[in-house]
Amino acid sequence: MNAFYAPNATHNPLRWVLPVQEQLCVGPPGRQFLFGGVGLAASVSAMEQSTGRPLIWATAQYLSYANPGSMLDIDVRTPMAGKNVTQARVVGHVGEREIVTVNAALGQRDELHSRQFAVMPRVPRPEDCDRIDHAHRDPDGLHGRFEHRGIQRAPGEDEGRSRQWIRCRAGAEMSAGLLAVIADYVPAGIRTALAQPAGANSLDNTLRIIGTRPSEWVLCDTQIFAIAAGFVHGRMHLFAESGELLATASQSGILRVFEE
Repeated sequence: MNAFYAPNATHNPLRWVLPVQEQLCVGPPGRQFLFGGVGLAASVSAMEQSTGRPLIWATAQYLSYANPGSMLDIDVRTPMAGKNVTQARVVGHVGEREIVTVNAALGQRDELHSRQFAVMPRVPRPEDCDRIDHAHRDPDGLHGRFEHRGIQRAPGEDEGRSRQWIRCRAGAEMSAGLLAVIADYVPAGIRTALAQPAGANSLDNTLRIIGTRPSEWVLCDTQIFAIAAGFVHGRMHLFAESGELLATASQSGILRVFEE
């Protein structure tokens, strides 16, 4: 069974298509659009399948919106393919309108001095944390696919720091694509940082894959670095329940403050 974000193959091995369905979208009724992380995940999936290599890193630039009912064409280019690494590029577009551009490197080498230096913070288990309900509680939209459990910030802790557990309700297999979707929740940390309803429209996302392993829940350790000139900048470390670092992400976005 294909992952919910996986694009469909075509007769051209370097072209993939993703029907933009409501369950892949976010936003208020009548103004829904494809979640940026899904666009990145679909692009990553297309590149991994086209090259036969796993993702090392990918950076997406979000250019425009794809609305429900449209078809996202995903064109893969591989300008350089070496012994261990393929440098690839994706242009995702609806007709002539470019939606997302992704640059990436894919490949794998033999293990060499493998070691993890980032340490998973000590936090309560997901079942001991309160559920977070998203502002747009559309059970048919993308947010309905995920469960979020918030972790209270410790007294004296950095105001820009927030943590939450996230899991896919559909029980999707852990993959670079699934991590790409989860990583696009960096703006969720803005609400905690400002102590008021707020978020962002993502301008980009850079995802670096350390390794994928089974884990029902992913701990998202988010740091909002700064808010300036109407933009917000932050990063996320994504840990498996067992403590292994799965990936890191960094992102900038257009700050949005919401009314309660």
